[in-house]
Amino acid sequence: MRVLVVEDEKELAEMIADGLRGEGMEADIAQDGSTALQMTAATDYNVIMLDRDLPVMSGDAVCRTLTTSGYPARILMLTAAGTLEDIVDGLGQGADDYLSKPFAYLELIARLHALARRGPSGAPTVLERHGVRLDTVRRLAERDGRFLAVSPKEFGILEALLEADGGILSATDLLNTVWDTPPESRSAVKVTVHQLRRKLGAPPLIETVPGFGYRL
Repeated sequence: MRVLVVEDEKELAEMIADGLRGEGMEADIAQDGSTALQMTAATDYNVIMLDRDLPVMSGDAVCRTLTTSGYPARILMLTAAGTLEDIVDGLGQGADDYLSKPFAYLELIARLHALARRGPSGAPTVLERHGVRLDTVRRLAERDGRFLAVSPKEFGILEALLEADGGILSATDLLNTVWDTPPESRSAVKVTVHQLRRKLGAPPLIETVPGFGYRL
């Protein structure tokens, strides 16, 4: 995995990059938004760790530029501002994930691996099938125009099933895709699917295929 750390605090950036290299990743550093765009123009990164408060060009502007240009890297936005409004706004800029400072190092590593597993960006930001509309940037879900108050895990399962477009996903598939740190038991998937079915309402949308998994 190749990661670009975009952080203007030099010591923090170097500490993060050194830690990532110790995990077997390739890590480069950019200390302002303009340099970050220059580096992304020359290198294909898997994930970009992007601080919002940057000199020369803000992290929000960098994020918008990368997403509108179709740059394939996943973006993990970092900021000291961690209110719900900040998170919603950050995701609205086009980021794939959001992490507030200060953060736990193990959580950072887990999030980077989770983003890398999702592969290059460029997939549609809105998924619509069977009356379900999923905004993967703003993390909003609807069915037939009705807002669905789903949890992050429920959202992830619904997103995976919509992307599969009728294909069957096993409990293991969903654990590997949705859970950053898979739980010991696959029963977590069963419980989450049950809760999601209840929130989706009638007519039933998620089918259990005995011995195989789930599909829409």
